[in-house]
Amino acid sequence: MTSHVESPEPERTGDVAPSSPTGHETVEPTERKSVEPTGRKTVAKTRTGQTWVGLIVAALIGIVVLIFILQNLEEQRVDLFFWDFSLPVGIMVLLSVIAGALVMALVGGVRIFQLRRAAKR
Repeated sequence: MTSHVESPEPERTGDVAPSSPTGHETVEPTERKSVEPTGRKTVAKTRTGQTWVGLIVAALIGIVVLIFILQNLEEQRVDLFFWDFSLPVGIMVLLSVIAGALVMALVGGVRIFQLRRAAKR
């Protein structure tokens, strides 16, 4: 008793039309969903999916920052220009990061403004 195993058909990238009157063959690509070697269909990445991943990453970073702040609650005296106050170390680091992000956003905003003005000319 012999078993017959069918070999899989090679994937086709396009259909070949019969020869045209000029003697040239034309190839028209067909639409096809990509298939992984495991046989699963791949799903295209969307903005919604990327936003969801971004929110998850932001939540994880927020949790790490919260843990950092809770572990660094000892008070530290701060002298800034004519102000004198004390804050927990974790809060000071967080405020420093926020101040740096605001400075970066300000510089980026100025550059965007310059580029838009130059594009209008």
